[in-house]
Amino acid sequence: MPGNPEGGSAPAVFFDRDGTLMVDVDYCSDPKKVFIHPGVREALQRLKKAGYKNIVITNQSGIGRGYMTEAQYRAVEEEVRRQIGADVLDATYFCPDAPGQPSTRRKPLPGMVFEAADEHGIDLARSFFVGDKGSDIECGRRAGVRTIFALLGSREEPGEPRPDFVAKDVVEAVDIILQNADV
Repeated sequence: MPGNPEGGSAPAVFFDRDGTLMVDVDYCSDPKKVFIHPGVREALQRLKKAGYKNIVITNQSGIGRGYMTEAQYRAVEEEVRRQIGADVLDATYFCPDAPGQPSTRRKPLPGMVFEAADEHGIDLARSFFVGDKGSDIECGRRAGVRTIFALLGSREEPGEPRPDFVAKDVVEAVDIILQNADV
């Protein structure tokens, strides 16, 4: 089974990037436009101290649509890592595919979560997915992790599928995770 939830050793928190960790800038291709939400760095540090791996799972269809290059995406991602702290993020997985392209990695499909679980020895049964879109919640559900809908940055209301929890932002989401931890 992908992700090997029985044999994984560490729990993880999978985070959507745009809107969840940082201010959503449509198809962000400029590192100068990266603004991490207040408290994110400290919240993710708390998770690390509690034994969680912090992993970013992000659709970046701007690459597939031709709005940015992979090099531009990587420059933005480097700025995200710099602002949050490279030692705080364990990995980032991105899908460059545009909607409508055949892809097992594009959220809401859980391909990137399963890749991360396999590569990092993650116990999906003890893990969480935090995001600001229904596709994030569906991805987490399909991967077999608990889900948290973050309202800050969202252009949506929590809908179907229903998240396990709703938080105002990543800081509150981390509080929820630590209160419901099974590490």
